Order: sequence, then structure tokens, then C-alpha cells
Amino acid sequence: MEDEAEIYDGTRAQFPLTFGKRSKSQTPLELIHNSTRRTSNPPEKSGSSSSSAKDSGLPSISSSSKTWLNSLRNPKSSNPNPSEDGEATMVGPPRPPAAEDEDGGVMDGPPRPPPGLGSGDGEEDDDGDGMIGPPRPSGDGLVQSDDDEEIIGPPRPPPGSNLSDSDEDGNGNGENEEENRFRIPMSNEIVLKGHTKVVSALAVDHTGSRVLSGSYDYSVRMYDFQGMNSRLQSFRQLEPSEGHQVRNLSWSPTADRFLCVTGSAQAKIYDRDGLTLGEFVKGDMYIRDLKNTKGHISGLTWGEWHPKAKDTILTSSEDGSLRIWDVNDFKSQKQVIKPKLPRPARVPVTTCTWDREGKCIAGGIGDGTIQIWNLKPGWGSRPDIYLEKAHSDEITGLKFSSDGKILLSRSSDDSLKVWDLRQMKAPLKVFEDLPNHYAQTNIAFSPDEQLFLTGTSVERESTTGGLLCFFDRAKLELVSKLGISPTCSVVQCAWHPKLNQIFATTGDKSQGGTHILYDPNISERGALVCVARAPRRKSVDDFEIKPVIHNPHALPLFRDQPSRKRQREKTLKDPIKSHKPELPMTGPGFGGRVGVSQGSLLTQYLMKQGGMIKETWMEEDPREAILKYADVAKTDPKFIAPAYAETQPEPVFAKSDSEEDEEK
Repeated sequence: MEDEAEIYDGTRAQFPLTFGKRSKSQTPLELIHNSTRRTSNPPEKSGSSSSSAKDSGLPSISSSSKTWLNSLRNPKSSNPNPSEDGEATMVGPPRPPAAEDEDGGVMDGPPRPPPGLGSGDGEEDDDGDGMIGPPRPSGDGLVQSDDDEEIIGPPRPPPGSNLSDSDEDGNGNGENEEENRFRIPMSNEIVLKGHTKVVSALAVDHTGSRVLSGSYDYSVRMYDFQGMNSRLQSFRQLEPSEGHQVRNLSWSPTADRFLCVTGSAQAKIYDRDGLTLGEFVKGDMYIRDLKNTKGHISGLTWGEWHPKAKDTILTSSEDGSLRIWDVNDFKSQKQVIKPKLPRPARVPVTTCTWDREGKCIAGGIGDGTIQIWNLKPGWGSRPDIYLEKAHSDEITGLKFSSDGKILLSRSSDDSLKVWDLRQMKAPLKVFEDLPNHYAQTNIAFSPDEQLFLTGTSVERESTTGGLLCFFDRAKLELVSKLGISPTCSVVQCAWHPKLNQIFATTGDKSQGGTHILYDPNISERGALVCVARAPRRKSVDDFEIKPVIHNPHALPLFRDQPSRKRQREKTLKDPIKSHKPELPMTGPGFGGRVGVSQGSLLTQYLMKQGGMIKETWMEEDPREAILKYADVAKTDPKFIAPAYAETQPEPVFAKSDSEEDEEK
């Protein structure tokens, strides 16, 4: 009999090491990325969409439900696109044909080897029984090919299969090939929500761990990929300036601070965690010359941090000036730049930008001109390059290439222009029909700068929605149009070089969000980290039951509020607390004193009380009381009548109404 320990070890070896242990169920990454896969594919060739619909055999259901059903049908299929025969694309070696047994049934297991491939006994082993299991290899252990070469690994698939080195996606059109050539990360998408209006500002730090988004709802939201789960919630919300739209956000080169530009005249500096470090001073609006003011006097339009120096920033304003600031001194600016204008006026500077090295500044003026200044010793407000009427409307975005040869400009006239800085007389290329209704619409380069991209706005009668347009820098042609939102406009965009993910801000009057496009195969960190992190489940410890205190008089905080009715009644009875007015004096006496009459004589009071003096004025008619002195005044006038006796006309009095009624 075998040892019990050996029996236990042999039995335990048949089970995995985690047998009997409860482990958390984890969703496979493939299913997670399938849930974030974009459903709006580029237009396919004629017949491809209909064939896919026929092959799927699904009714008209939502895209998310369709994706879920497909994942249940082919849980291990990495290529969901159908093949020509309507079946799933075969991966790996081809399946062997179904062989029938001698009894007519389908044989289970691998096919039997043909005669001669087994051992020297043919199809039977040494005992004369049928061979069980796969066939034995040949003498050298390797299968020989037609060219007498050794084949390592599974056999090659037959020519009819769809596996090849140039395997394309299910769409198979030229546009998709172009996108794959540039490797645009666009297969998956997530949305950072939270704003109630259009998102007009976007900033991603250089490490790719934190994202800032500013909106027309006056708020700035901060997102952290490392601390965020699949709910995609911001960890902090700021309101830099109450009642002012957020127009631009910019990280410092060291990513420890960021600049916030709003519609107010003062820009703010925040640290990495959203705490205010300072606010730049506002200038005196009653000073005519802008060079003599300490700061901007009107609302800001744009602002950017210096790409190399961590203490220098650039801002532009509606007051018609650009200013360079030192973040260590919030009370004064380093330089004031007044653009060149054809006539004296205050034309707003709508946008500004640095070049890659921070040695050149470009500004877009409200009249459509582009002016460029080179930062050199003794430089002033006179521009080195002046492009008059570069656009027919306000310029919303400027962008230098890293080599300093190309300048891109975006305008509200629905155009994007490419300029050669070595020859600025005319643009190299003009791209039209790019609707732009927002003053913050910008342009961005791809990490290798082979592409540049911009967003479009939604027009009232159009059905295209907000698009993200990609252009080839070398050929100066449109590469792709990517639909971001059917109802919201695309304002700002960015292509992060380290994450290889595309950020696009969208929104309208009632909603706003930041769309992040990525590809699990070519993107890194960023959205991949937070999407795969499930939200923490609530435990019993998360629920707090408020304790009930049954000692109401222990502290004033926990006392029940007493009834105020009796206290109010007591207050009303108190004449001082209730501010009750004094009542008029009644009863005997005068002025509240008994025995005192109005004449202040005790004799008069006693005579009145005895009835010897009667006050009859309350019962008399005032007209009769006056007229009883009329005869005396007529016969013996004393003061006025003798002076006017000779010149005074005879008075005529109107008869009383009672006498007139009697005559009638």
C-alpha cells in the first residue's frame, strides 16, 4: 500500500494552487476595451455594411447590445471582422476535416495517421490493439516539407484563409489604410464629464497623469488618471473667477503649477493640487497709454506658459496688448507689447503663442492680422513679421512647428492656413469649410508632427456634428475626418506624445465633456489605467448610522428646542420689551395728576366738581359762538376795521344752504 503522503501529493497535484480560495472576479481587459470601443466607424465600401449585417443575423439593436452579443458568441476571437464565407476568421492552424468512424459516426479526437506514418506495425501497436492518441513522429522527429526543409511550429494555413502579413481591418477602404499608416489611436473612446456647458480649455501635463478642463460654466475640473477609476470623476473643482468663462489653461514646464486664464483681467496661478498661489495685478483703466499700466485693463483672451523657463508666462487681452509676466512677482509685468495697427484704436488680441524654444512670440489680432516678434536684445513692440489680412475674421489659434518652419493659423472665417515662416507672403495651403463658432478653437500637432488636427463646430442646418479633422503636413491634404459628437462642437484638441492618446473637448449650451481617443495596442497609460480600474465596492464600514442620543439636556447642542409660545405671551405683557405706546390719560385731574385742572387752580377744580362752573363748549355750535361777537365788532371795531373804514368795500356774505332750501 502506498504511503498516505504520496497519495495526497498525487491527488493535490490534480488541482490548481488556488483551489478552495475565494478570489475576486476580474473582468478581462479585452471585455473592458470592447465596452469603450468606438461604434462610429469610417464609411465602408459598398456592400460591406450589408454583408456584415447579413452575417451578424441580429435585429436592429443598439451598438452596445450588439457588441455584448458578439462577445458572447466569440469570447476568444481577437478579430471580430467576418470573412468572405460569413464565418469568423480562422486564427492558428486549420481544423482537420471531420473524419467518420467505421461505424459511420463522427470520430472524436485527432485523425488517425495514414498507413506507413506510424511505427513499423502499421495502424496497430505492439499488442495488436488500435493506436490511441496522436500519431508518432517520424524517425527524425520532424515533418519534412516539399522542399525537404524542416518545418518548425504549426503548418501553414491553406491559401484560402484570410491570414496574411498585410491583414487589414474589416473596413478595408483606402481611408482606413491611410489612418493605419499614421497609426492614429482612435479605436476606443472615453468621455470625462462633469461640465454643464461647452469645455473651452484643455491642458494635459507633460507626464500625462493629470488633465485640466475649463468650461463656460466658470469652473475648472482636475482629473488624475492614477487615482481615477472607471467612473471617470474629477477629484477637484475650482471656480477661478466668479461669473467669468475659462478661456485657457497651461501647465508649467515642470508640471508643478498651471496658469488659468479667464474672462477677467487677472490671470491666476495654481499649484498642482489646485491651491491658489497668486493673482496678477489689474491695470488702471483710466490711463490711456497701455505701456504705463501695471496690468491688463480688460478681459483676457489667451495665455501660455513659457516652454522652457518655469517663471515666465505670456498673456493677451481685449485691451489690445500682450504682456510677459514673472510668476514670482504678481505686482508688475516684465514686458508690454502693443501690436502694430493701421490706425490708432484698441483692437483686441485674440490669441498668442510661443515657439518651441521660447524665442519667438506670435499674436493673432482681432482684425485678422498675424504679428510675430523675435525675442532679442533691445526688442520692442515693432513686429518682425507683419501679415496684414491673414484672415478675414478673428484668429482663434496659432501653432508653431518644432523646427520653426511652419506656422498654423485657425480663424472664425471657417478656415485653416499653413504658413512658411521663411516666406510669409502667401500661405502654403488654405483649408476651407471648417466651421468655427468658438474663440478658443485651436490646432495641435501629432507627436511626430506628420499630422496636424483641429476641431469643427456644429452648424444649425448641418447633420455632420462635431468633427476632428486630420491633415498631412507633407502632402498638405486632408487625411481623415473623425466624428466626435453628433450634436456638440469640438473646440480644443491635443495629441499627447507620451500617452499617444488624443484629447478633444466638446459641448454646447447645456453640456460639455472631454473625449479621449486611444488604442489599447499603441497607447500607454492614461485612459488605459483608469478604464481597467473598477470602482471600489461599498463595504459595511462605509455606512455610518447616526447615533441617537437619549440625554437631551446633556449639552445645549442636543437639547430639544422649547416652545416659544409662553415666552412670547410674557413679552407682550411687558410694556418695555413689547415697545407698547403710552395710552392717553383719563379720569380726574390733568396730566395724570389728581387735583390739577387745566387752569392749575384748585378753586376752579372744586367749582367744576360742584357744578358751579359748567363747560358748555362741547355742546355749542362753533359758527354761532363766533357770530355772537359780530354785532360788537361792527359797532366797536378796535384794530383792523378803523384803518380801512373809508376804503373797505361792503362785504357780501353768501347765504347758508338751509335758507336757500327754504326759499325754494
